[in-house]
Amino acid sequence: MKNNTNSNAKISLREAISIGIGGMVGGGIFAVLGLAVSLAQGGTPIAFLFAGIIASLTAYSYSKLSLAFPDRGGTVKFINQGFGKTVFSGAINNLLWVSYIIMLSLYASAFGSYAPNLFEITGDSSLDSHVYLSGIIIIATIINYYSIAVVSRIESYAVIIKLLILLGFIVVGLYGLFGNPNVEQLAVSNWESPLLLLTGGMVIFVAYEGFELIANAAPDIINPEINIPKAYNYSVWFVVFLYVIIAIVTVGSLPFETIAKAEDYVLAEAAKPMLGKVGFTIITVAALISTFSAINASLYGGSRVSFEVAEDDELPHHLTSKLWNQPIGLLITAVLTLLIANTLELESISTAGSAGFLLIFAIVNYVAFKLSREIQGKKLIPLIGFLMCAIAFVTLVIQQYQSNLVGVVVILAIIFSCFIFEYFYKKQESNKNNA
Repeated sequence: MKNNTNSNAKISLREAISIGIGGMVGGGIFAVLGLAVSLAQGGTPIAFLFAGIIASLTAYSYSKLSLAFPDRGGTVKFINQGFGKTVFSGAINNLLWVSYIIMLSLYASAFGSYAPNLFEITGDSSLDSHVYLSGIIIIATIINYYSIAVVSRIESYAVIIKLLILLGFIVVGLYGLFGNPNVEQLAVSNWESPLLLLTGGMVIFVAYEGFELIANAAPDIINPEINIPKAYNYSVWFVVFLYVIIAIVTVGSLPFETIAKAEDYVLAEAAKPMLGKVGFTIITVAALISTFSAINASLYGGSRVSFEVAEDDELPHHLTSKLWNQPIGLLITAVLTLLIANTLELESISTAGSAGFLLIFAIVNYVAFKLSREIQGKKLIPLIGFLMCAIAFVTLVIQQYQSNLVGVVVILAIIFSCFIFEYFYKKQESNKNNA
């Protein structure tokens, strides 16, 4: 979650790592695991590894930029540093805010998919899903208005709970693979084509985007020269390892048909072969805690992004005003999240979110490449990161165009709208200043 400490508070390496891990292991893995298996089949662990490699290259750029330009604006600051306060940087920063809203919609959709398995309200699982996802957004918004300290406390406890449950799932799951006939599904013969493996990794890239939250905490991290690079590297590679093992356990535990039927809550279903109904319930509870904490943290983060971008005059200055002691962007973020989560399918939300962050990360990698001398970094790593993010973005759009046209239309419309809005906003501001 975005850092909200005061200027005297300092963040240790352990706390910085937990910010990165907490940002990544939010609702993402619970929301997109089934989707990844549907795209990559037996090669799902490789798809997660592909996405993890791109995340690790981008984390290098973030670590160098965080050291050179420590600022609570994080990504917003880096993009403005690379391009100045132009139409381009404004549009990309607006896209960052919208991408937060899409992430929130993904987490809310995941909450709505898992919750009816514990308690049905209407008897119609689809209607129950909408009731739950709408309710959790409203509750999280109220909590954000009530106290940011409560948001911080929820996140710190949730990180520990969800990691303990996921690590327990891995230990029991790996043991359960011995003698399980479904292990054969992991064979290379069951992998999809390299293009689909890459696409699978890119559609679920949203499960990795949270490491960028370390950038917002950078000004307060103790011994930054040593701890900032460590925080990025340790958190990203821990999560890559975690996701790959979870993918192995899931694909090795359940037949593909079962995974397809339970696509939206597959992690809970994967606990059944080893732990029965109890395991299903435990993972469902973990999913609800994770997605709720992720919604809480991302609501705060999204409202801060809109505030920072408005402060830099890349969004209307009205967004710096307060409503009930919080930035007005909090309410706007919550309303837009309700709209998207209730109208789009999970795959379309995931595609739009992944594409948005791949484009943003491509730009951040380019900034690190462009300013390599200033930030005392290597040129090659950010360049590879930029190319991989750009290729992944294009591959995702082309492949999903054939199977998920709605998701592609949504992300292209969002990107186009961000540029059009910023162009006219900058033009209007320029006319005002010249008047």
